[in-house]
Parts: sequence; structure tokens; C-alpha cells
Amino acid sequence: MKKILVCGSIAYDHLMDFPGMFKDQILPEKIHMLNVSFLVQSLKKMRGGTAPNISYNLALVGMQPLILGTAGQDFRDYGDWLKINGVNVDYIRILNDDYTASCFITTDLANNQITEFYPGAMAKDSELSIKTLPLDDIAMVIIAPTEPTAMIKWALECKELGIPYLFDPGMQLPRLPVADLVRGILGARIIVFNEYEYSLMLEKTGLTKEEILNSVELIVETLGPKGSRLTAKERQVHVPAAKESQIVDPTGAGDAYRAGLLKGYFEGTSLERMGQYASVTSVYAIEHEGGTGHKYTIAEFSKRFQENYGG
Repeated sequence: MKKILVCGSIAYDHLMDFPGMFKDQILPEKIHMLNVSFLVQSLKKMRGGTAPNISYNLALVGMQPLILGTAGQDFRDYGDWLKINGVNVDYIRILNDDYTASCFITTDLANNQITEFYPGAMAKDSELSIKTLPLDDIAMVIIAPTEPTAMIKWALECKELGIPYLFDPGMQLPRLPVADLVRGILGARIIVFNEYEYSLMLEKTGLTKEEILNSVELIVETLGPKGSRLTAKERQVHVPAAKESQIVDPTGAGDAYRAGLLKGYFEGTSLERMGQYASVTSVYAIEHEGGTGHKYTIAEFSKRFQENYGG
């Protein structure tokens, strides 16, 4: 059973529905003195953050995830839930004078959204160091979106220590300085982007696919309903998406994908099967609300895999 250290954000998502239209409440000519209040009809507090989402899915596919990150005084119940579900939280630093990072999203009837994000304890992630941890049996480090300075610090520490890492800049890609982004990518074992992020990364860094593959073993692009593309030095494959039974919420699908990808990687499977495993893990996520609302056994996973891709 592979131990994977997952470094990334820890957060709560607060989801609210506004039973109207934002445009009906906002006067364009008064936008410079905006002062509005929305009465929402529902509020859901969801477990979130890249590190817990990825770790939960790693545990589902039979790996041993450990989280490195920072949470606040309101994290106890979340931490207990993670432990019950096979995630090691021993390396999460708790700040008793702050709150866990929180995202507040209000959605109107046209699916327009107003979002506020409070980084809270996450802002202190850069104070954490991989070097302080017992690393002898860590098979890989995942560096997922969180405070950008922390992401690059951890990538450089992995290089210094000779530990393979997966680099996943995600939504922090626009905030990462070019030099830091290049340093995070070059030297990683695996890099993962969605289709838009991959194009943005190439444009921002000036790197070519060939230059990246001189340093990186595997480039992964997720393509939404079109599946995913996996590129190694000698080969590129396109893997169709697994079939969902329903689409409830796309939140966390990318995080779930990474777990299936690593399952295949550490089994030494082909690029095709890596992408197929990843597609199956991601489709479970979109069928449920939130990034950790789903659950399955390995037997159920295997059956779902066979239904989509054969033996």
C-alpha cells in the first residue's frame, strides 16, 4: 500500500442559492456605490480543499494518504471525518487563533455566482516544510493548489530531497510567477492541468512540450466530457471519459481523477489504463454533491471499470 503525501489547501465551501436574479438587484449606474443584500433560501457547508479531496479519493482506491497543510480552530470535526475515512491528518497544523480557509458562493437562478474566499489558516502554509517529516516510505508527494509560495517551496524541497512529486498548479497558475512555475514543472515526475490551464501554462512559460518531456515523465491534460490526454516521451494517448449515471456537481472531479491516475501509475499499468482508472474515479465525484460526497469499494470500482472499458 503506497503512502502519498498530499500538500494543498484545506477549506470549507459554503454554498447558497439566491431565488432571484442578481441583475434585478443591481443598478448599473450605481455600481460605484454598490450596497446590496441577498436573502438566500439555502445554505450548505461542504468539506473542501484540494488536499482533503485528493486524499479521500486516494484512500478509496487503496492508498495511504497523509495531508500536509494548515487548518483553523474549526477543523476538529473535519479532521475526525478524514481519519475515519483512512486519511492521516497528523501533519496538519492547527491554528487556534484563526479559521480554516472558507469559500462563500452565492448562485442566482441564471447560475451567475458571487464568490468570496477567506484564506484563513491556509495563508500560513508556506511555514510548513516537507523536510521536517519522516519521508523514508513516501512513494510520491502531490503538490496541489494552495498558497503559491508554499507550492514552490515544497517543489524545491522535493527536488533537494530526491522525492518524486506530482505538480498540480490548478487555479493558482495565474498567480504563480513565471520563474516559479517553470521551477515547479521541470523536475516533477507528473504534471496535471485541465485543457485551458495547459494552454495557459505553455503561453505563460514559453516552454514546449518537448522541453517539458526532457524533464517530466508524464503530462496529463483533463478534457472534461472529452476525457483526458496522457503524454509520455515516446507516446501519447487519448482516453474517453467514463459514463456517468447522473451529473450532480462537478466539484472535486479533478481531485478524484488524480487518485485514479496514481493508482494506475503505481500499478505500473499502461498510459491507457492510468487514464481509464482516473476517469472512473472522477465520474464517481460528479455523481454526488461536493468533492467527498461519494463512496465505493474496490470491488465496485472494478465493476464500474469493466462496464466502461472492458477487462
